[in-house]
Amino acid sequence: MALKAAAVLLIAATLWCYSEGNNDGAIDCCLSTSNAPIPYKILKSYRDQSVEEGCTIPAIVFITSNQMALCAPPKAKWVKKLKSKLDRKSKKKSKKPSKKPSKKGSRKSQ
Repeated sequence: MALKAAAVLLIAATLWCYSEGNNDGAIDCCLSTSNAPIPYKILKSYRDQSVEEGCTIPAIVFITSNQMALCAPPKAKWVKKLKSKLDRKSKKKSKKPSKKPSKKGSRKSQ
């Protein structure tokens, strides 16, 4: 059983490496979008997809905490709200707490 699992993993890894090496510069594009709202709590980030970058449709690509890409229509109201929430979340994370100067005993010259 373990040998069979190892063989399957080896084949999968080989195919994955082959597909990664032979994408001919193709980018990963959404081919369609879903109007079903996505729960905020599963989202990690998002990116914009545009026709200018070679994709056939504009879309917002939401990335989940499990690294799944979910495609949404960029003009939908719920999509704009999710983008705003994620922007606020990333701004909070980028702000680093200020470090106060240490008030340890200073030495006076004698």
